[in-house]
Formats: sequence, structure tokens, C-alpha cells
Amino acid sequence: MTTSAPRRPLRIVLAPDSLKGSLPAAGAALAMSAGVTAAAARLGHPAPDVVLVPLADGGEGTLDALLAAWRVEARTTSCHDAAGRVRTARYGISEDHGAPGSRVRGVLEAAEANGLPLVADRPLDALAATSYGVGEIAARLLDDGADEILLCIGGSATTDGGAGLLAALGARFLDADGDPLTPGGGALGALATIDVSQLHPRARDVRWRIAVDVDNPLCGPRGAATVFGPQKGATPDDVVVLEAGLSRLARVVAGSTGVDMLEVPGAGAAGGLPAVLVPFLGAEIVPGSALVADAVGLAGALADADLVLTGEGSFDAQSLGGKVVHAVVANAPAACAVVVIAGRVQLPAARVHDAGLAAAFSLATGPMALDELIEGAGALMEDAAAQVYGVFSAGRV
Repeated sequence: MTTSAPRRPLRIVLAPDSLKGSLPAAGAALAMSAGVTAAAARLGHPAPDVVLVPLADGGEGTLDALLAAWRVEARTTSCHDAAGRVRTARYGISEDHGAPGSRVRGVLEAAEANGLPLVADRPLDALAATSYGVGEIAARLLDDGADEILLCIGGSATTDGGAGLLAALGARFLDADGDPLTPGGGALGALATIDVSQLHPRARDVRWRIAVDVDNPLCGPRGAATVFGPQKGATPDDVVVLEAGLSRLARVVAGSTGVDMLEVPGAGAAGGLPAVLVPFLGAEIVPGSALVADAVGLAGALADADLVLTGEGSFDAQSLGGKVVHAVVANAPAACAVVVIAGRVQLPAARVHDAGLAAAFSLATGPMALDELIEGAGALMEDAAAQVYGVFSAGRV
């Protein structure tokens, strides 16, 4: 059946996060596009003006989202994983060499070097795990001419306070005798001084932004060692050692720079990775979804949209507190309808509407097992997007 067509082609922005384990953000956006385009054709409507803006929250998938937005291919470089083994890591750099004053932006996912899955084939050594490889990727970005580095730090296997990363950029972490510490957070308890005189020549000239999706402090009951250490193989005794090391690191940093990282929200992310980047390199800690939204120009893409479809694996209370859905709502014009399509919807209609959303729909077409949802996510997303288009366009005739 056909209906009267909207007065003009609808402008629809498709800005989903990835659906972990099933669809990357770009794949989800493509499925949405197929759905709304097919629905418009079936209804005899003019083809909608569809804009794909795949998003991420600073964790897994952020590199791919930015590569897609910048329309560049991933680059590769050699680095070391958290256990010190050589591997090849991906990173990205924009090719924006246009107007005077434009910035060349680089992006790296720390997990390409110190990711927990990369060391899943061996017993985890929480005390020796190092972020050195992350610094090797950062150094490559500096060598490639990046003016701004977007550092996405989720999924790490390390709790070294970023000491390995800064060491790869030329810093030296020394004990009371002036000897270098061994890699890993387990050695930080013996830290006496941090020598940054030999830092990479461009390290302090670029803008560093650290994408985080948690606000945990560096130390304490909600700190990096206590909360995340056990996930990285730390025993109760290891947690005590790591906590003492991060506390010692914070005291030495404060003595050198005057910056108290114990008071900085988010400093405990990824094993305390921001703990040395903020005071020594002037890095900014930014909610990951906001950083990605800014980097891909989300506000501009949404400026004249009629409808926005976003989505993720599970739409729940956390989605409204700094995740991708929150970023979409924050950037969408008041007159624009924002609809969520998710694998699972756990919020009632009242919460959905109070959050500034028009509606939220699940991919499931009935009682479905998780493996069914994962396997059929692409087709289910396409069908759900088509259904949303049908309902929305009916009110625009």
C-alpha cells in the first residue's frame, strides 16, 4: 500500500553506536540506511536524504568510527602489547590539510597495544603489564605530523598509571638511586623522580584529548587498582601493590608539576593512563561520546535533520549518562525526532520521553535468544529502521 508522500524528501541522520559482538557502528548505519530507503520506495515516497554518521563512546569501535567519518584508511605501525610482545597496531590520521589553521587529527585506540584480549593467550601478570606500546603508537602519530591526538583508552590490560606510555615518548621513571624502574605498575612503589627532559620534541606541542567512559578516580575504593585490577588478573595482594604504586606516582607527579591527580575525575580510567598525560602533556579528559561527536561534526550533520536514528546493544539508564545516545540528543535540534533502535530496551516510555527521545524500539521481533539477535542483527536493524520510517513519514504528509 502506498501513502501520500511527504512534501519533500526527509533528511534522516543515522548515528548509531556499535552493537557489541554483532554489528560495528558503520554496519548498523548501513543497515538503517537500507531499511529507510526501502521503506520510502515501497510507500512511493521520494528517496530520503540519508546521512550516515557512525559513532562510538571512546571505547571499542572508536577508531573505526572516526576512520569512516574522516574517509581515510587505517594506518599500521609496530608496537608492543601489554606483555612486551611485538605486534602490529592500527591507528588513524586525518588528511585535513585545507584552510590555514586547520588541524591534522590523529586517533589511536590504546587497546590496539595494551588491550586485554591481546594477552588472553597467557596467564595475566597484572604487576608487569605495561602501556609502553600505546606510547609507541602515539610517537608514530607525532612523527606523522598530527597536531591533535585523540586517545581512546578503554579495554586495557594495564595498571601502570600511563608510565609505560610516557616512557615510550622519552620519559624516564627512576628510583631513589637514579635507576630506571622495571615496566608495569608493580614497580611504581619505588618511584622517586620522573625525568621528562628527553620527551619527544613534539609531545608538548600537540593537543591531547583522552576519551573516557568512566569517572573513577586514580586511587581509593573506586580507583583503578581496586575496581579494575581484578579484571586484569590482579590478585588481592596485587591490588594492594598496584594501589600503593599509583598513590606513589600521584605524589611524585604532584611534587613535580603541582597537579594532584588524586582529585581528577576519570584519572583512574584504563589503569590510570591519564595520571601522567594530564600533568606533563596538558591532556584533557573528555567523555568519549562527546569527543567522537565533536570529531565527526555531529552537530553540523544534525542541524537540519527531520529524523535521527541512533542505537546500541543495550539501551538502559547508562545510555543517558554520557554514552552515544546522550550525545545524539545533546546535539539534535529541538524540532528533530530522535529514535533509538537497540538490541534490548530497558527503559519505560516515560524515561525515554523525559530524556528527549521520541521513542525506543528493540530489534527483537518476538521472544529471541541472544545468539539469534546477534546473528540476525543486520537484517533486524534494517527491518526496524523501515518500521520507524513508516510511522514517522505518516505524520509528515
